[in-house]
Amino acid sequence: MNPAWQRLSLLLVVTAAFETPARAVSPNRDSERRVLAYVNAHLQPGRPLVVSDLYNKVFTSAQDRQALNKLYNAFFRIPLFVVNYQERFGRPPLLKIVAEQFDLDSRYSADILVRVMETDPRVPRFIERDPRTREIARVDVEQIKNDPQFGRILNRQLGGWEGQAAPEFQLEALDGKEVKSRDLAGKVVLLYVWFTGCPPCMKEAPELAALDRELTERGLSVLGANADHLLGLGYTDDDHRRYIEKEKIHFPVLHWSKQADSDYGGVSIFPTMFLINRRGVVAAHWIGYTPASELRRAISAALESGASNP
Repeated sequence: MNPAWQRLSLLLVVTAAFETPARAVSPNRDSERRVLAYVNAHLQPGRPLVVSDLYNKVFTSAQDRQALNKLYNAFFRIPLFVVNYQERFGRPPLLKIVAEQFDLDSRYSADILVRVMETDPRVPRFIERDPRTREIARVDVEQIKNDPQFGRILNRQLGGWEGQAAPEFQLEALDGKEVKSRDLAGKVVLLYVWFTGCPPCMKEAPELAALDRELTERGLSVLGANADHLLGLGYTDDDHRRYIEKEKIHFPVLHWSKQADSDYGGVSIFPTMFLINRRGVVAAHWIGYTPASELRRAISAALESGASNP
């Protein structure tokens, strides 16, 4: 068991698909629903459940512990996601959007997870909710920015990547081979961070596949960094291969690592993309679904810049 589980108490909850486009069904739904039911029954304001107790005394099967691990990973990302969303779109995310981003099965599940966040004394009181709809009505960005636990990560996420040197990465491909950023020197790299079943990712992927086919001979390298393992999702590499075949994806699909996630500021909204120019500098950074026309303009500019002298 990860020692972090024993240091942090945590209230958590669960799971998965909604809305079009149709998305993959998480393979561990029953366990997530059991966790959801238990947390819903035991949730008390100001009294967080101790995750190590849940892990050791309540949920002892491998499947249930995998569900706990997924929810543990989600817990500290949700405040960052909510604030990132508010900053980008100028409004709070709907509960169904929270569900989408954290592989939860309904807005009801997202509502409970947000209530968990509201009752945990370690999380700043940074949201207000509509008492009738339970939707998030207001987000106090400064509360999170000024929090010592969340503020450092958030300030890095919101600080702007364009013009910064791209951190080096070394990621494992589905075939077990390592892909290193240093081996891509002189190319334009589009680093695409996604997870299986994410609706905006499913909308983005076919467009990226088309851009890859169109621009690869000009020096574009698209890398699909899949965050399933990092997020504690139960999808296998066989699931990934089936998806790749279905969508006719030919660019490499890699496993997004804890180290890479840390180096790139901690991804809170999926998909997230980094366009890295031939000099290894981040030329553009996108959060959420981005139209292919916008991607093409930025990629073409990066390809043309220094093309004769990378």
